[in-house]
Amino acid sequence: MKRLALSLLAVSCLAASAQALAQPEFDQVEKGRYLATLGDCAACHTAEPSKPFAGGVELKTPFGSLVGANITPDKETGLGNWTYDDFRRTMSEGIGHGGKRLYGAMPFTAYTKVSDEDNRAIWAYLQTLAPVKQHVETNQLPFPFSVRTSLIGWNWLNFDKGQYQPDMSKSAEWNRGAYIVQGLGHCGTCHTPKNILGGDKNDQFLQGAEVENWWAPNITAANHDGIGRWSVQDIKDYLRTGMNRYDIASGPMAEEVKNSSQHWNDGDLQAVAVYLKSLKQDNEQPPAPLKPEEAQMVTGKAIYFDRCSACHTSSGKGVQHIFPQLADSPLLNAKEPVSLMRVVLAGSRGVDTPERPTAPAMPAFAATMTDSQIADVLTYVRNSWGNAAPAVSASDVQKMREKLKE
Repeated sequence: MKRLALSLLAVSCLAASAQALAQPEFDQVEKGRYLATLGDCAACHTAEPSKPFAGGVELKTPFGSLVGANITPDKETGLGNWTYDDFRRTMSEGIGHGGKRLYGAMPFTAYTKVSDEDNRAIWAYLQTLAPVKQHVETNQLPFPFSVRTSLIGWNWLNFDKGQYQPDMSKSAEWNRGAYIVQGLGHCGTCHTPKNILGGDKNDQFLQGAEVENWWAPNITAANHDGIGRWSVQDIKDYLRTGMNRYDIASGPMAEEVKNSSQHWNDGDLQAVAVYLKSLKQDNEQPPAPLKPEEAQMVTGKAIYFDRCSACHTSSGKGVQHIFPQLADSPLLNAKEPVSLMRVVLAGSRGVDTPERPTAPAMPAFAATMTDSQIADVLTYVRNSWGNAAPAVSASDVQKMREKLKE
């Protein structure tokens, strides 16, 4: 009996020992799962929900199309034959397995700031995915952009390699926010204007850019067209639920909330909000709004009260969490009305989250409004209720209408 008890004790000790050894690996995989979500890897690498991370998402760039790669552990079509060093080099240098140089659509210019510890966690998580055999032709660019050796020059001009270095004059919270925004969150990929080669204009970091016929707005603390009037809580609400008292996410940002930021922990949401609020810039003097008696304003006002005010209200205040506020709106003040034209022409649907399960929708008006009518009503809302922005022309709307047919 005593021998049996000792045997059971030994088995118990061995099991506990094995569990203790296994726990760090489990923790690393779970950390990697969270970081892969934080970095929104699914946005480019999951085309079909039934095949997570098997690639196939088309990314339209000004130079042609690229397609997200298969990053499951499949040996023939995924990362099955890669080593951790291959993965690390992809993230930090933009050079993949076999020395293949990657295009900037894979945001290694931001991922280079990710720590080795976090890269190892993501790599550990990717090894746990079910292998999916799916060949993806990632490079669909036309000649000469399809020639990867040209990326040597591109990197020399547009890429600074190196992990994130904390600013010791700032708090740990601020540095965590900066690490996420500049690194794994790769916010600049959409929100930073690009040069003629597609590289970031770093002197205009996060000040707004056009992405696939949407406007990724200024997310610095600029008051007129940025998020200067948003509180830290407003930013957290927007990232967690896709909406706040000022705005409702649509287009690619709605997808980001759905796939990524709604799952961030509260500490990371807070850190990102604190960091973004710190990005004050020397605000330019906002333009004066167009005068109410100008022709476009008169026509636009009539159209607004006929077609828009039932939802957005006569004062442009909207209805919180249902119809976006138009008054004092940074997006309406953006220098480019890209998203506004797109939403009026093609309509849009916001994101649904557990906290806000009803995704608000905007109907399309392409079939019932002319280019001139859309230009006039957008000019009116961009110059009413505290807003001030350049007029929208009918030719701008016509160009967007043609783009949406492509």
